[in-house]
Amino acid sequence: MADQNFRNHARFVPAFHFFVLPVLVINIGTQLYWWIKLGFIPLHFFTVLLSVALLLGIIYGRLFALSVQDRLIRLEDQIRYEGVLPVELRWRADELTVSQFVSLRFASDDELPLLVGKVLDEKLAVRKTIKQLIKNWKPDNFRA
Repeated sequence: MADQNFRNHARFVPAFHFFVLPVLVINIGTQLYWWIKLGFIPLHFFTVLLSVALLLGIIYGRLFALSVQDRLIRLEDQIRYEGVLPVELRWRADELTVSQFVSLRFASDDELPLLVGKVLDEKLAVRKTIKQLIKNWKPDNFRA
């Protein structure tokens, strides 16, 4: 597996991102086309509604899994912070949002105290900005 870094850390599942989602979007377009072309028949409205529901169900299923993953990352990192952060930063770590925890998970133990302090002091909240501050990337190969 290639070394993970900021440029390649995003996870793409080809079957999901490049097949399932496009097919579902095309399906909605097709169903809308036939509903309009054949007249606004209630049965065709149901197929459009079903297509939208299917797409939303798949997207929300993915988002729910990512939300659970973010909560687990927060829990894991709270435990990690106990052993890595100096005492004066440990109590401040509770101020971090889930998004900040998730972004900082890639920081090595050596640079974590400095980054946690910087994120809290400067109130950095954008995941991309926080991840770009990391110099020594710690890979996370178990993400959903």
